[in-house]
Amino acid sequence: MKALVFHGPGKRRWEDKPRPTLINPTDAVVRITHTTICGTDLHILKGDVPAVTEGRILGHEGVGVVEEVGEGVSNIQVGDEVLISCITSCGRCDYCKRGVYSHCRDGGWILGHLIDGTQAEYVRIPHADNSLYPLPKEIDRAAAVMLSDILPTGHEIGALNGEVTLGDTVAIVGAGPIGLAALMTSQFYSPARIIMIDPDENRLAMAKQLGATDIIAQDPIEAIEKLTGGEGVDVAMEAVGIPEAFDVCQRIVRAGGHIANIGVHGKSVDLRLQDLWIKNITLRTGLVNTDSIPVLMRVVESGRVEPAGLVTHRFKLDEIEKAYDIFGEAAKEQAIKMLLTVE
Repeated sequence: MKALVFHGPGKRRWEDKPRPTLINPTDAVVRITHTTICGTDLHILKGDVPAVTEGRILGHEGVGVVEEVGEGVSNIQVGDEVLISCITSCGRCDYCKRGVYSHCRDGGWILGHLIDGTQAEYVRIPHADNSLYPLPKEIDRAAAVMLSDILPTGHEIGALNGEVTLGDTVAIVGAGPIGLAALMTSQFYSPARIIMIDPDENRLAMAKQLGATDIIAQDPIEAIEKLTGGEGVDVAMEAVGIPEAFDVCQRIVRAGGHIANIGVHGKSVDLRLQDLWIKNITLRTGLVNTDSIPVLMRVVESGRVEPAGLVTHRFKLDEIEKAYDIFGEAAKEQAIKMLLTVE
């Protein structure tokens, strides 16, 4: 089969790899029909995730058709069209029993990280019963791919970790795919204001279409001070993964507020504890658990949110290197999410 393979920082190649086979009784092999590229994949290529070793097939999002199942799989059958969760869950360990699937002792975020991922024609999915979701026919497949990672991440690590509630003022730093997903899902909780911060005017325009009440392209700290009368925001979400974005969140959160860090950080940040200790703020980090996928799937099926609108570029799977080049120049190419399909 063909797959997109990591060969060290800055190096990737679409090449031949052995087709995956069942290893454990709880495995399934899925033929990929739709996948995408995540900002985390770009962090891997920059060398920010050293656990990813040379030769790894990248990708952790996708939709496909089940080709094989192990004898221990009972909920998934050959021929099922399924959503692949970016998080693998055994369902049995102490973390899974606490609902912290991201730290499953035999799973978590392993696809495209510690085992071969979804940017390939076929992928092996461990613990298939807990890591695959049968797809309703009514859900657009472009929308379905967004349910693998970015929509639950924006919801769980943004809206839920930030404890967004009725009447809040929310600021999201970074209007990329994750920031926009946090914008879409924060609206479930009826905040009074959602402020999107990003230097990219194209992304801000999309944020406005998706429900942002205010957009800020320059001097965010001053702008937030003016918008809030010097009070700051109830919830500040970091959705970039760079120290500068995290620092903005520290500076704009109000007393008693929440900082939700969603971004993938490859460098240390300065914690302004000398300013924050007295403000009674809550800071939460997290890796998505994807436990909200079933609920979000129902919301998408109802048409209340339409994450397919985040797709700005479409390619065939064998054009993935071109897609990476464009996604790597997202501002220049006005790219939000890439959809890669197998016809």
